[in-house]
Amino acid sequence: MLAALSTAAWAPVMLGQGTAAKTPAKHHSTAKKTTGKGTTKTGAAKTGRAAPRSTKRTKGRSAGRAARTTKLKQAFVASTELRPMAQQLAAIRTAAAYAGVSAYAHRHTGETAAAAYLAVGHAYLLDNRFSEAAANLRQARAAGDALADYDEYLGAKAEHGGGNNAVAEELLKDFAERNPDSIFVVQAPELEAQILLGMNDSAGARRVLVAAPDSAGRAGYQLALAEVDQAQGQTVDAGQVYKHVLLTWPLSYEAQTARTRLTALGLESSLTAAEVRSLADAYYKAGRYEEASEQYHALARQSGGNPGERNGFAVAAAACDLKLKRLTREQAEALAASNDENGARRLYLLMELARNRDDLTGQAAYVDQLRSGFPRSQWLAEALYSSGNMYLLRKDYPRAVEYYSELAEHFPQSTNAAAAHWRAGWWSYRQGLYDQAAKVFEDQIREYPGAKETVSALYWRARLYEDQDHQPSMAAAHYRALIRTYSHYFYAQMAQERLVALGDAAPVSVPALEKYVPETIPKLDDTAPEGDPHLVKAHLLVNAGLSEYVPEEIAAAPGSSSWSGIAEAKIYTSYGETYRAMRVLKRAMPFATSALIKSIPLAYWRILFPEVYWDTIQAESAKNGLDPYLVASLIRQESEFNPSAISHANAYGLMQLLPSVGKQMAREEGLGSIETRQLLDPILNIKLGTRYLRQTMEKYGRVPEYALAAYNAGENRVVDWQAAGPYHGVDEFVESIPFTETREYVQSILRNQEIYRGIDQYAHSVPASQHADAGSPIAALPAKVAESRSASTP
Repeated sequence: MLAALSTAAWAPVMLGQGTAAKTPAKHHSTAKKTTGKGTTKTGAAKTGRAAPRSTKRTKGRSAGRAARTTKLKQAFVASTELRPMAQQLAAIRTAAAYAGVSAYAHRHTGETAAAAYLAVGHAYLLDNRFSEAAANLRQARAAGDALADYDEYLGAKAEHGGGNNAVAEELLKDFAERNPDSIFVVQAPELEAQILLGMNDSAGARRVLVAAPDSAGRAGYQLALAEVDQAQGQTVDAGQVYKHVLLTWPLSYEAQTARTRLTALGLESSLTAAEVRSLADAYYKAGRYEEASEQYHALARQSGGNPGERNGFAVAAAACDLKLKRLTREQAEALAASNDENGARRLYLLMELARNRDDLTGQAAYVDQLRSGFPRSQWLAEALYSSGNMYLLRKDYPRAVEYYSELAEHFPQSTNAAAAHWRAGWWSYRQGLYDQAAKVFEDQIREYPGAKETVSALYWRARLYEDQDHQPSMAAAHYRALIRTYSHYFYAQMAQERLVALGDAAPVSVPALEKYVPETIPKLDDTAPEGDPHLVKAHLLVNAGLSEYVPEEIAAAPGSSSWSGIAEAKIYTSYGETYRAMRVLKRAMPFATSALIKSIPLAYWRILFPEVYWDTIQAESAKNGLDPYLVASLIRQESEFNPSAISHANAYGLMQLLPSVGKQMAREEGLGSIETRQLLDPILNIKLGTRYLRQTMEKYGRVPEYALAAYNAGENRVVDWQAAGPYHGVDEFVESIPFTETREYVQSILRNQEIYRGIDQYAHSVPASQHADAGSPIAALPAKVAESRSASTP
C-alpha cells in the first residue's frame, strides 16, 4: 500500500476491513432492497406502469422545491435587519456583538429568531466555545427550519466539540435523507464518523464511511478513515492513511492532525527522506519558509553518512533562511561546494548575499563560477535575472542588458525568460540601440505572444517602424494588432493616438501579428434562476453572518457555472460589500480588462468597475479639477473600494492616505485636527484624497503618469526617475519605471480610467432595463447602497 501512496496520482484510499484491499461499496441509491414479499428491486427508475408514478414524484419534487424557496424567501425578508449585526459578530466576536445579536434573537420569533440564534451559535463555534454554540443552535432548530441543515450540521459539530456525542449523533443520523440538497451531505459522513469514534463505536464509524464513497476524495474523509483504522488496532493501515493525508494535502489542517497522530503512534520516522523533502518543498512553494526550514534542517541532521543528500538538505534550508533574512555569508560559504545542483544553488545564495551587501565584485565572481561550472543550471538563470535587476536599479543599463540577454538566449524556457528578453530590448532602446531593440521586439512578438511584456513590444516596435524605419504601414499594422487584442490597455490608448497621427496608412499583412486576436469570452449570464433554493439560501446565510458558505451554496445550484460569479457578486454588492463583489468577478474573469465592452453584460462591468460614492467622487473631482473616472480608477487600484482598508505601509481608507498626509489635507480643508481612524470614513477620505491628488498633479504639470507614479512610489523616486531621462515622451518614462509594481500601477489606472469611460458610454446605448440589478431572486433586495457619512466625520 505504501508504494501506491507514493505515486503522483494519490488515488483516494477506500474502506475495507483489516489489511484487505479497500474497495468502494455500492452507492446506497442503487443498492438492492428487499421487499416485503421476499423479492428484490433496485433503486433505479422503473419502466412501464411505473412511469406515471415517476411523473408524480417529479411533480412532488418540484412542488417541494418551490415550497422550500418560498420559505427561504420569507425567512430572508424577515431577518433582513439582522444582517449588519450578524456580519459584525462574525467578524469581531466581542462581548457587545454577542449581546446585540442575542438580544435580537430573544425579541423575535420564528425564522427571524432562528437566523439570529444560528448567527450566535456559528460565532461561538468559531471561538471554540462549544457549549454556548450548542445551546444557541438548539434554539435555532426550535425556532425555525429554513436553514435546518446548517442548524443540524453545525449543531453536531458543537455538541461533538463539547463532548455530547450522543446528541451529536442524533443530529447527524440520516442527515442526507432529511437534507438531500445540503452542501454538507458530502462532509457529514466524516463528522459522523468522528462522533461515533467519540462514542467508542468504531464499527459504526466505518459503516458510515463505507456508505459514502463519493466523499473519499476529501482530506477529512481520509483522516476519519485513518482514525477508524487506529481505533480498531490496525496501526499499519492507520499510519499509511495518515501519511496519505499528510503528503497529499500538506498545507491543510487535516495534514497537521495527521502528522500529530503519526508522531503519537511512533510512526513519523516511517516517512522517507523523499517524503519529508516533498513536505518541505510544499511549504517552501507556499511561502511557509519557517516550516520548510525546520524540515530541511532536520533532514540535514538525520541524513547519516550520505554527504550528497545531507548537503542538498542543508542548501535548501539555507535558501529558506535567505528568505527569512537570517542567512549569513559565513553560513553560506560553509555549505559544501559540490559539483551538482546543490553546489549551483550554493553559489546562487552567495551571489544574492553579495548583491544584498552591494558587493559588485563578489556578485560578478559568483556568476562567473556558475557560468563555468553549471552552464545549464536553473540557478545560473536565477542569478542572471537577479544580476540584471541589480544593475538596472543602479542605472548601469549596458550591464543589465548583458545579463538579461544572456538569460533569454541560454534559458528561453525559464520562468523569467520573457521578462528578461523584453528588458534586454527596452534598455537597448533607451540607449539608442534601435536596430538591436527592433530585433528583440520582433522576437518577443513571435516567441512570447502570451507574455504581459509583449503588449509593450507591440507598441514600441510600431514606434520604431514609425520613427526610425519610416514604414507607416508596418507601424499601423502593429498598432491595430495591439488595439484589437488589448483594447483598453495603456499602450492601446497610445496606439490610438499614433494611428490618428499617421493618418490613412495603407493596410499591410504581417504574419507574426495574425495570432493577436481578442480572447474568446465564455458564456456569461447576467441573471440567475429566480426560484433556485440554493441561491435564495445564500442570501439568507449573509443575513445570519455565514458568508463563508455563500460560494459553496451557489455552486451547488444545478447549472450555475454560467451565473455563479455574478450571483455571488450581486449578493455582496446589494449589501454594500463592493470590494468582495469585485474580487469574486476578478477571479472569475481575468480576461475582462482586455475584452471589448460590448462583449460582457453591463451587470458584470458595474461590479468590476463600481461607482459607489459616485456623487462624492464627482463633486470632489470637480472641485479639484480632476477627472472623476481617474479618481474612481485610483480608488479601485488602491483599495478596491474597501473603505476599511489599511495597508502594510499604514495607509488608510479608499484612497490609501498615510495619516500624516490625511491630517495635513484636513488642516488645509479647514477641518482642524482629525484622528487617524477618521480616515476610514469614505466621504472624508475622498475629500482629502482628491485634494492630495490634485496637489500631486500640480507638482508634475498635471501629467497623470508622473503624478500616479509619485502617488504610489513617492515623489523622491519620481524625481530620480525623471533625472534618468531624457525621454521623448511620457510613454518612454512609464516604460522606464524600474519598479514593476509602480509601472503596472500607473498603466492599470490609466487603463481602468478608459474602461470606466467606455462602460458609461455603453450604458447610454443599452435599454434602461439592463441597468437595473435584474435577476435577483429576491425582490426585496436593496437596489443600491446609499452614501452615508459616519459619525466620526467632522
